[in-house]
Amino acid sequence: MQANIIDEITSYINHNDYSLAVRRTLDMSLDLYDKGLIRMAINWSKEYREIESLYKNEALPGDFLNKANIILEKAAVLQKSISYKKVPLLSAEKIGKTYGNGNFSLKPISLDINTGDVLGVVGENGNGKTTLLRCLAGQLSLDEGELDYKLLENPDYYSIKNHIAFIPQRISKWYGLLKDNLHFSATIAGVKGEQNELMVDFMLERLNLTNYAHLTWNQISSGYRTRFEIARILLQKPRLLILDEPLANLDINAQQTILTDLIHIGKGLHNPMGIILSSQQLHEVEKVADTVLFIKQGSCLYSSSDKDQRIASSAVEIETTISREAIINIFEKEKIALQFNGGFYTIISTYYSAQQIIELMINAKLPVTYFRDITHSTKRFFN
Repeated sequence: MQANIIDEITSYINHNDYSLAVRRTLDMSLDLYDKGLIRMAINWSKEYREIESLYKNEALPGDFLNKANIILEKAAVLQKSISYKKVPLLSAEKIGKTYGNGNFSLKPISLDINTGDVLGVVGENGNGKTTLLRCLAGQLSLDEGELDYKLLENPDYYSIKNHIAFIPQRISKWYGLLKDNLHFSATIAGVKGEQNELMVDFMLERLNLTNYAHLTWNQISSGYRTRFEIARILLQKPRLLILDEPLANLDINAQQTILTDLIHIGKGLHNPMGIILSSQQLHEVEKVADTVLFIKQGSCLYSSSDKDQRIASSAVEIETTISREAIINIFEKEKIALQFNGGFYTIISTYYSAQQIIELMINAKLPVTYFRDITHSTKRFFN
């Protein structure tokens, strides 16, 4: 458990970041795995959801904050002095896959992932992201290369399936009530009795599903079906979680929340796990991923972890109302390359740094409505 988690939560409360404080308190209670503390955190979270709309951007009632102090005081007594240690989970050595019709092949790719790691796989549709993820999950046989599941002595289909959880973009329909399905999933994973009730209540609250617990598949949106699937999988405590386009069904406000929540859960002591996810939401993925792979036409063109891939030029993306010629006149023409994709300009330069580019635009009073340094972003490969 992180030594400063209590101070972190206290800081969130002091700055009225209550939603984040509640979510991190739930994570802390699970890491400490004291049933009384977990139940207190669940009840505190439920109370927050009941009153949050009444106190937006304001200090919450004293009674609510007093309960936070009681939870944190109990956590301080229980706090474990356990340091987080990464454990190797999966190593892929030049793995490749060619489909029978020969129309598409995944070129050799190598990667490693440990507990606590987040690997983002980005690229346009139809370029091999899902193929790579399914190969890593053991769902597709390899035509070349090797996979080494570090924690499995004799990996077969069933042991890999219990070790790795794969959440596809299109989630299979389930029947009955949402909460009943979570209880069933926990039971299959060997979680029974009082512990089953506690963990299901925890996941309902942690994934903001409590108000949907007694609804069916047809009564909830695609975004909440994604939340349900994540809750169901987390109850099974996988060591490696693979998600194919998990942000596709989520609204813009939920995308970053779900990603950061998964990162905290993956790095927790209760069940530290590695996370691999594919997405076209580059900015969101790059903010949370330790390593990003860019896949195009089945080949890995860029890996942020590859120390041999040097970025030789700066790249800046801007949105402005002035013309291409006006932008070029700000710089020495031969020292930049200017691209336009119909919405944004991309300025590429081996001479100017990203900071110098923006300073020159500011000094020229260029009307910029959007600016982003994409020098080390996979976004530059999409142009």
